[in-house]
Amino acid sequence: MTTHGIVSTPRTEHVRRTGYTPVSEDLALGVTISVVVPAMNEAENLPHVFATLPLWIDEVVLVDGHSTDDTVAVARALRPGLRVVTQTRRGKGNALIEGFAAATGDIIVMIDADGSTDGREIIRFVSALVAGADFAKGSRYASGAGSDDISPTRSLGNRVLTALANRLHGTRYTDLCYGYNAFWSRHLPALALDCDGFEIETLMNIRAAQAGLTVHEIPSHEHSRIHGTSNLHAVRDGWRVLKTLLRERTRPAAAAIPAPMAPLSPLPVIASPVPQQRPALVPADRASERTAV
Repeated sequence: MTTHGIVSTPRTEHVRRTGYTPVSEDLALGVTISVVVPAMNEAENLPHVFATLPLWIDEVVLVDGHSTDDTVAVARALRPGLRVVTQTRRGKGNALIEGFAAATGDIIVMIDADGSTDGREIIRFVSALVAGADFAKGSRYASGAGSDDISPTRSLGNRVLTALANRLHGTRYTDLCYGYNAFWSRHLPALALDCDGFEIETLMNIRAAQAGLTVHEIPSHEHSRIHGTSNLHAVRDGWRVLKTLLRERTRPAAAAIPAPMAPLSPLPVIASPVPQQRPALVPADRASERTAV
């Protein structure tokens, strides 16, 4: 039995009766999963985004940034049971913070509403978490990953900022500014997120390391935006990331909440947790092997 339960069984109905979420006929998860999607004027993209989401996720939280198109109506039509949160301020960071607060799952996954992040990769992130990671961060530069969207200028800036983050904060990240991440919801107090802009991704990565969380990098392929234009401004947002890196050097870290004890289970074990001896980053090529299911 893993800390939070990957189990194997050929009988899906039996799995449902025991409270496990079926992933396939042979695999089930003993955790609940929320997907948080910040969106503003993404009505054309949401059909493509939602079509990639696995059937076995428990909850989708759409955070609407006061859209002037049919974003909310389209989302509700596509996803019965959708939870909609109306953003109180502006910016991606604020949207994610409010979405995280509304999410009820044991695991929270954050994806973009423009079609750049592929929901079919969620299993990689969830597998890393149930195998022992506290925080699973996507990387476009890991082995087997890539991007159809990032420009040479943005890529160079990201690499420079990533190298600086590693130097200042003792991390070994390959991609600092990517918005595809997943984590155990119990770690939200340790992350203590408090920014409004695109620097939210950097802040999460740095505070996860500061809190001593076990971080796994997950190879991810970023696709191009399907419709519309991005709200990202490379120079402005790069400057905000730089200020975040410098500011976080003097911030005291919050303590992480230990994993709860796993209940006894009559179902067979197929994975074991990784002992949490010290903050660690598993190289992406090894992490993908470790978390394969």
